[in-house]
Amino acid sequence: MDQRVSFITLVVTDLAASRRFYVEGLGWEAEVDMPDEVLMFRVADKVVLSLWDERGFSAEVGHRPARGGVPPVTLSHNLATTQGVDTVLEQARAAGASQVGEASERDWGGYSGYFADPDGFRWEVAHNPGEIGQSVLP
Repeated sequence: MDQRVSFITLVVTDLAASRRFYVEGLGWEAEVDMPDEVLMFRVADKVVLSLWDERGFSAEVGHRPARGGVPPVTLSHNLATTQGVDTVLEQARAAGASQVGEASERDWGGYSGYFADPDGFRWEVAHNPGEIGQSVLP
């Protein structure tokens, strides 16, 4: 198996709320938009973020996802500047993100803050000045 990820899928409880947040609030453009089923966004050259309605997930996978608490995963959006981090966190706040944390300098040498999407998935918005952080910038 090649060392790569092609799709990242998040199971959501309310696809319409996710659409409002990501498309209307953050300004993302869906490449696939199947109401009540799935939204897919191309987030990198060969990576798609898929938001899958919980009913479809349950039918295909055979069980309902565990809910409760903060999902133990973060998604990260890396930016070239600390000002960019503050701008995106404000955009997320305006889009209705919950639990938007103020960005701060981090022990690892960068600057980041977090917000939660409508299903509680945490997004880290970061400026990572290290080599690997710079290598993922567009």
